[in-house]
Amino acid sequence: MAKEIETIEAVVRSGTGKGAARQARREGRVPGIVYGDGKDPMPVSFDYNKLLTRLRKGRFMSTLFNLKVEGQEDVRVICRGVQKDVVKDLPTHIDFMRTHRNSRINLFVHVEFINHEKAPGLKRGGTLTVVRPEVELNVLAGDIPEQIVVDLTGRDIGDVIHIGDVELVNGAKPTVERNFVIANIGAPSGLRSADNEADEGEEGGEE
Repeated sequence: MAKEIETIEAVVRSGTGKGAARQARREGRVPGIVYGDGKDPMPVSFDYNKLLTRLRKGRFMSTLFNLKVEGQEDVRVICRGVQKDVVKDLPTHIDFMRTHRNSRINLFVHVEFINHEKAPGLKRGGTLTVVRPEVELNVLAGDIPEQIVVDLTGRDIGDVIHIGDVELVNGAKPTVERNFVIANIGAPSGLRSADNEADEGEEGGEE
């Protein structure tokens, strides 16, 4: 399912450079820039509290936004960078790239695992080890998937889940060509210890 287009509001900044950026921060705003689509970069600023609230919700870098700027036509944008204060870890500058619905872009999408209760390996005490909680995909800007869904139904101890095992929707495709591992189901520690002891016993019997 494609994400609903979320709106983010900004105002045009008068002036550029460090001085203008500092002035924006003094006014309780976060300076930023909107670029791309063959148009001139546009300096903007965002309400600090609203931006911080949205950043803390997560998945900011994988969300397509409808950018509203007074006096300008709405434009679809995606965040391409958030600079933060190294001490306070709070936003100090933000970069957005203009895009179109049919543009293809690379971004990281969250991996969601479902049907844990239907996985025999987990019922037997196995452990799901997530190798990639996010996967970088090449997607259409207008059809960014909410998440990558991995169905654990029927998965047993020793099973390895590769990207090739997952159905990707809306024409999305991994940016990495190889069939990499997303997760695996390992044996419970007690079973691993018993297997190790059995292996050692067999080795001892061969001597």
